[in-house]
Amino acid sequence: MGRNTRKRRTSPAARAVAAAAALALGGGGLVWANFYASAHESDDGVRGARTEAARAQVATISCPDIGQRLSSVPRQARTEVDGELATLDRQITDAYQRLATTRDAQARDADFVQNSILGPLGDRRKVIVDRIVLEVGRAGGTTPAGLDTLTTCTGTPAAPATPDSTDSGGQGDGPQGNQGAQGTGTQGTTGDDGRQTGAGQSGNGPSAADFVDITRVRSDVPAKPRRTRDASTGTFTTRCGVNANKNHNTDNVIVAPGVTNGAHHLHDYVGNQKVNAFSSNGTFLRGGTSCRDAEDLSAYYWPVLRVQDGTRDFDQNADGGGKEGNAGRVLVARQAQITYVGSPVGKVVAMPQFLRIITGDAKAFTNGTANANAHWSCTGFESKVQLTDKYPICPRGSDVVRTFAFQSCWDGQNTDSANHRTHVAFAGAGGRCPGGFEAIPQLTMRLVYSVPRPTVRGGRVMNAYAVDGFPEQLHKPVTDHDDFISVTKGGLAGRIAGCLNQGRSCQ
Repeated sequence: MGRNTRKRRTSPAARAVAAAAALALGGGGLVWANFYASAHESDDGVRGARTEAARAQVATISCPDIGQRLSSVPRQARTEVDGELATLDRQITDAYQRLATTRDAQARDADFVQNSILGPLGDRRKVIVDRIVLEVGRAGGTTPAGLDTLTTCTGTPAAPATPDSTDSGGQGDGPQGNQGAQGTGTQGTTGDDGRQTGAGQSGNGPSAADFVDITRVRSDVPAKPRRTRDASTGTFTTRCGVNANKNHNTDNVIVAPGVTNGAHHLHDYVGNQKVNAFSSNGTFLRGGTSCRDAEDLSAYYWPVLRVQDGTRDFDQNADGGGKEGNAGRVLVARQAQITYVGSPVGKVVAMPQFLRIITGDAKAFTNGTANANAHWSCTGFESKVQLTDKYPICPRGSDVVRTFAFQSCWDGQNTDSANHRTHVAFAGAGGRCPGGFEAIPQLTMRLVYSVPRPTVRGGRVMNAYAVDGFPEQLHKPVTDHDDFISVTKGGLAGRIAGCLNQGRSCQ
């Protein structure tokens, strides 16, 4: 039967593991264990061969992301389904704990991971998936065919680091390959067999291959759609600050309502000041705002950016912070520009109250790039270069820039959806919305940071910076994302749409 998912939850793995933290969201993902088992090789070579096999098996666990498959869940079943997905989450973190605490057993028995961790994990996942199917069915819905085939998880070995990669723009590394090491107090750790087990201040990235000198990148910014005579050419800018008051938490009320530390990484919040896992639409209306326009109570939030210089920030020992691989000094943006723009091919309708939009994918490294929407650049280069899968190394005097352009098409009915994506969409290459969608003001955000310049030398990156994320995502730049909840008073939503439609510049 279902449970009350409003109960406050915390992550078991976050309490048990620090630098080698691993966690997955929504019942799926890649759990990354930052270690290799150690053992002495036997004289006849058999034990040594089994030890090598065990070492290769215990590095990661990869599970299909059940939550992303559930694109349609009846509203009355969503609370229960959210609870079941949280249970899948806990099961994977429990499996990670078992990996982290059974090194000797794994070294002695090459079948230990399959028999004692992966097999039982699959059995437990099947029970939860069966419950999800039952709960959705009771509410009159249906689940995707073959959902029960997604319960099996696999062990994936971590490739040893390549010690001599010298180009920050060189080969990328897949989920198993975390190449390079972090310098100046942030070196990756070394296993008992002498192999590099991770880069970054907490051993889970980023690596040297995640950085590129922006001056060496060719222009790659696509042309904008041509405007028609009916285009809504205005702009509306809202000034909400840079979170100088340090309003942070590791919740995500959109994806994981009622679940403490549901994001597993730290967020910056501007705009609405009462956003946490237990906030409601009523809470938002009473939340106050950091915006100059008191009628803008919208929530604008994004994962923090950190410089991995060996600093132990306030959340070093906290869930979602250092306990889960998010370490280093939290940076405050120098600028946070929030602007609404119109459609190049027609007029826009006002955003509905309490519309929720997520742009980008916090798990794009393991989920793939279908929903990725990261854009990295440097001041002075934004019109020429926008990077998706690399952090830019900016020339002296230039700052790092994160840019987000949210979905600008709405289905005209829903303010959210089961997977938090299908109720909104991006316009096509020509600027028009898909069939059944209508154009709304497009939210754009530009975050500018004064970041100490990283140095890449001999396959190592010193003074790296990285976006916060789930530990298994290895702090890859492609995982950058942004979240938004539209909350306005006094007819502000209509005024924003009117400003754009009339071609005015407003604030």
